[in-house]
Amino acid sequence: MLSNSRVAYREHNHLRCQNAAMQRARSLCEQHKVRLTPIRENVLRLLWQSHRPLGAYEIIEQLSDAGEKSVKPPTVYRAIDFLLEQGLAHRLATLNAYIGCPFPGNPHRFAVFVCQACGSAAESSFEAIDNAIGAAAARADFEVHGQAVEVTGLCPQCRGKADD
Repeated sequence: MLSNSRVAYREHNHLRCQNAAMQRARSLCEQHKVRLTPIRENVLRLLWQSHRPLGAYEIIEQLSDAGEKSVKPPTVYRAIDFLLEQGLAHRLATLNAYIGCPFPGNPHRFAVFVCQACGSAAESSFEAIDNAIGAAAARADFEVHGQAVEVTGLCPQCRGKADD
């Protein structure tokens, strides 16, 4: 049973989705007494601008296009590290890219479904996967510190286009 799901593949008010994510980020940072600096906020906003994972250099390019003056890779990587540490973003290892986390402040394991055609991504927390990984780790006497399952395929919109 799917317990939590990001709505990238469903019709939704994307601006409302972005604004809610930014508000959750501000609240979480205030709660943790850490600063969501303008560059950190801009990087997070870009991660939420589309439901598509972004690499660090894509973020740098988009920040430059948006008028950020001479954004250097170390600045963006520090912002990304902050977002990861605060649970506001996730790194997708296979893509070496990042997405905004729809469930910040709630420790969770997750699966990310990435469309091979359009590149959009949706995060879901799936209890059965969590349980299976936990059971496998216990059998191996392995202590899990983090887990992300990345799944590729076609989103409903792209699948629909293929059917046309």
